[in-house]
Amino acid sequence: MIKIEHSIFALPFAYIGIFLAADGWPGIKPFFLLTVAMIAVRSFAMAFNRLVDINIDSENPRTRTRPLVTGELSTFFTFCFIAVCAVIFVVACKNMNELCYKLSYFALGWSAFYSITKRFTKLCHFVLGSVLGLAPLAGWLCVDPQFTLPAILFFFGVVFWVAGFDILYATQDRKFDRGRGLFSIPASLGINKSLTISTFCHVNTGIFFLLAGLSAGLGWIYFTTTAIIAAILVYEHQVISADDMSRVNMAFFALNGVISVLLFVGTLFDILI
Repeated sequence: MIKIEHSIFALPFAYIGIFLAADGWPGIKPFFLLTVAMIAVRSFAMAFNRLVDINIDSENPRTRTRPLVTGELSTFFTFCFIAVCAVIFVVACKNMNELCYKLSYFALGWSAFYSITKRFTKLCHFVLGSVLGLAPLAGWLCVDPQFTLPAILFFFGVVFWVAGFDILYATQDRKFDRGRGLFSIPASLGINKSLTISTFCHVNTGIFFLLAGLSAGLGWIYFTTTAIIAAILVYEHQVISADDMSRVNMAFFALNGVISVLLFVGTLFDILI
């Protein structure tokens, strides 16, 4: 039910936030608390999504083999799992600082809210982006409890990055979503417009990552990394077209996993060297 490898999308951005805020190694306690909190809230969000979407997932050929649908996992177990993850997240945030503790309830609510947005708005991809966009903010607030320009710019960079690749991923379910009365950009606008909007999102991703680096005072290592990431995003859109969507999963998992890790490594080296 919870794919650990999916953590690669958000966790590196949380680490970007904490290393930038600390201007280097943040210390074992903040690093540990942030890691626990990120894993807990992500597990909470994924399990909540699976629980509220169980009826939808049981009808979709792509998702009907998920453990909660097949009965391999029970709804009671999933509910308990969600509750435990929520408690772990709040406790971890409380041990960071007062601001993180106060915001922890909002973070849980917003992470859960995403799961119902597909029922009433095609902007659900951007809501998902805003959920993952909290990662660099969370990392920054963990050691420096104030909202800063670099953290906010990274937030918007992640919002557009996630929305862009989630739109591509949602093309697989466009016919099902349309028939089920669910909202998504591919279901509402078709593939061609979806590809255009996804491209627009990733252009914004590059701009916001560039601005975030400038505002944080980062150097040539970071900006070289962002140039490589821009090339990866261009390639991602070249391997997918309206006539051939067969490589959506490759673009979704492989390329975007590389992007998050690569940006963290580039940021880390820029800070430390």
